[in-house]
Amino acid sequence: MEYRIAKDKIAGQVMFIMTIASILLVIAMTIGLFIKSEPILSQYHLWDLLTESNWRPMEGKFGFLPFLAGTFWCTVLAMIIALPISLFMAIYLTEYAHRRIRKYVYPLLDILAGLPSVIYGVWGSLLIVPFISKYVAPLFIDFSSGYTVLAGGIVLGVMVIPLLVSLFMEIFDNISKELREASLSLGATQWQTIKYVVLRKARPGMIAAIVLALSRTLGETIAVLMVCGNLAIVPESLLDACYPIPALIANNYGEMLSVPLYDSALMFAAFLLFFVVVILNLCSRIVLLKVKG
Repeated sequence: MEYRIAKDKIAGQVMFIMTIASILLVIAMTIGLFIKSEPILSQYHLWDLLTESNWRPMEGKFGFLPFLAGTFWCTVLAMIIALPISLFMAIYLTEYAHRRIRKYVYPLLDILAGLPSVIYGVWGSLLIVPFISKYVAPLFIDFSSGYTVLAGGIVLGVMVIPLLVSLFMEIFDNISKELREASLSLGATQWQTIKYVVLRKARPGMIAAIVLALSRTLGETIAVLMVCGNLAIVPESLLDACYPIPALIANNYGEMLSVPLYDSALMFAAFLLFFVVVILNLCSRIVLLKVKG
């Protein structure tokens, strides 16, 4: 008996230590990125760095607005594409589909969610980019290479769909059948039950799933790098090229670091991305607390 109690205490202490270590790791990452970013922050005002669009490191001009704008455009477009598709797919698979269909769809979703991002990038380069260049862009402008915000948003959206569908399905499956049966017994249709019972009950979990998907899209690198054009300009339409922050870091880290402040500028870009993801997750926790309250 004493052995079991001691074993339980040791297990609790080990888990506590691992929890503290994970928190300290995040704090260490924050401090490390800030220290690496300090040289550029000491020479340029933060507001100027965030609002200037001129990116010429050789001339000492570091404007991060094009990268912030590119990240925002691609992320928002990806979520606009992925959210409705993922939600309706999850509703169909959990509420309407036969078990046999779910049996085959589940493994397929796991495979799609686990594919390396470079595969999605190649797919986007071979299919999405030429399609935009030949068929979509000519409807609005004279010429486009196809390497655009639209291509990046589509590729990111397709990447996020398997993740969102899997999360939504798991959330819907955890809602008790008694709630559905009670709603149906009161005369509600199946769609009314889904709309007013299932989705309302699943709201906190759905918010957490959406934030997780947002974090995934914000940090995606290779796929975006391959289809967005990588031009340091502020996009004015979906058919303009863009340059998201992850692509900036992946393209340039390790090169041209002899340029003054270039290393610090890239670390500041990483710090910006890290800060946005952390703030996004904190906001989601606040929303979840209000929803649960």
